[in-house]
Amino acid sequence: MECTRIINHYKKNSGKYICLVFIMFSCCCKAQSVIVSGTNWNAGIPSITEAGNNYTGTYSSATNQTILNVGLPALLGSVKVYVHYEANPTWNNSLILSAKRTSNGTTLCVGCVISGGTAYQTVTQTAIELFRISTILSVTSYSGINIEYQLSGVSVTIPAAAYHSKIVFTVSN
Repeated sequence: MECTRIINHYKKNSGKYICLVFIMFSCCCKAQSVIVSGTNWNAGIPSITEAGNNYTGTYSSATNQTILNVGLPALLGSVKVYVHYEANPTWNNSLILSAKRTSNGTTLCVGCVISGGTAYQTVTQTAIELFRISTILSVTSYSGINIEYQLSGVSVTIPAAAYHSKIVFTVSN
C-alpha cells in the first residue's frame, strides 16, 4: 500500500495545505495480506497574518483516513503490521509524520487479538511495528482497521516547496 503526502509550503500571508493521497494497493507476503483503502487528506494550515509569527500545533487527519484489511493464514500464530515512509522525491526531515490505529476492525475469529498501535508513533524511513494480530490455529482476517495520521514540525523556517512521501504498510510474521 502506498500513500502520498503533498505539502504545499508558502511563506507570508499564504495558507499551508497538506494533501495525503491514498491509493488502493495489495501486498501479499507468504500468504499474509494487507489491503488498503482511504481518501485524500487535505488539511488546511492557517495563514500567517503578522510578520514574526510561526505556525503552531499539530495537524491531524480523520480517524479513519486509511482503512486496512489484514489476512492471516492458518497456524501462523501472529503477524506484525509495519509502517514506514519513502521520500517521493523530496521530504523535509523537520516535518514529523506520525500514525496510530484508531479501531480494532472486525473479525469472525474467536480468541484472536489485535494489540498495540493506539498511541501515535513517529513514521520513519525504517519500518516500525505499528500493531500486531495474534490468532490461535485459525485462518483469520480483520477488516476495517482505521489509521489516523498527524503532522507536526511545520515552520516558516522550512524552505517553500512541495514535499512528498509514500506511506508503506507491510505485514510479516
